Amino acid sequence: MKTTFTTCLLAASIAGLGAASAEAATTLRMAHFWPGASGVNQEIFEAWAATLEEESDGELRVEMFPSGTLAKPDSLYEAAANGIADVTATAQGYTAGRFPLSQIVELPGVATTATQGACVLQTLYDEGHLASEYEDTRPLFFFTTGPGGIHTIDTDVQVPSDLEGLRIRRPTAVAGEMLENMGASPVGMPAPDIYTAMQRGVIDGLSFPWEGLKGFRINELVNYHTEVPFYTLIFVATMNQRAYDNLSPEQQAVIDANAGMKWAGNAGEVFDRLDVEGKQEARDAGHTIREIENPLEHPDWQKPLQDGIESYLTRLEERGLPGREVYEAALAASESCATEQG
Repeated sequence: MKTTFTTCLLAASIAGLGAASAEAATTLRMAHFWPGASGVNQEIFEAWAATLEEESDGELRVEMFPSGTLAKPDSLYEAAANGIADVTATAQGYTAGRFPLSQIVELPGVATTATQGACVLQTLYDEGHLASEYEDTRPLFFFTTGPGGIHTIDTDVQVPSDLEGLRIRRPTAVAGEMLENMGASPVGMPAPDIYTAMQRGVIDGLSFPWEGLKGFRINELVNYHTEVPFYTLIFVATMNQRAYDNLSPEQQAVIDANAGMKWAGNAGEVFDRLDVEGKQEARDAGHTIREIENPLEHPDWQKPLQDGIESYLTRLEERGLPGREVYEAALAASESCATEQG
């Protein structure tokens, strides 16, 4: 009888500990705009969430809200700032003019791969060049796409004049100005809206990295690709400061250990691999692919891109921002990041 009673007490005690542990677990709501089935969601955000849970012994869990289900793409950063979400990942360019110094990394020639771009952007933040743009949240890690090109439904774009009159979706105002310089009519819209817009004939093509063509199924609709690396889209994964402050010191330590350059590099590697897959998908479909190497030195493409860089840096100066200083820091980081990865 005594043994049975002791066994019951032990079982009750273990059950109580389990309940207490469950109660101690914190669930963070993470929102972003990529499809749930995309490689970006599964291999970056779900992987990050799984790492948090494992390293916290189950005390940190992440509930994922992909595809803009918790906040629209252009409201995701504010959702982290005001606590609608605990963590968000978004493109800074979706909030026009909000991150002008960060968007210097979008300019052509700053990065040639997503891994290099992520390293450059994270370096600029770590060195303090961008801190003032993120004071209302707690940035976790920064990353970028690989260079974006031009993809059209039925126009073979070989020189900028071939873009004349074409309605091309642009991801950000910075990329949009480059497209305007080339003769296109840029149309702004978040990535999740592109597929339907193309089906309805609202746009004739888009500027996108290869990764996006695969992740958002755009290869199903386009037939021509001009690989002219004229921009890089930048992203931030960031956290509501109050949500972070409410965590235990142990939980905060897990978050801190999975932030910064470590996860910037992880994200960059995923994007680079998905770029390869997206391009191969287009090849397998028999699409026409034009490759423009070194567009900043190419006789047909150089002027509109160089003009775009100068115009953007001049506008930053007019706003009293240290645009050229940050641009030089970005080029220096680009060189060091390329050396490290080499």
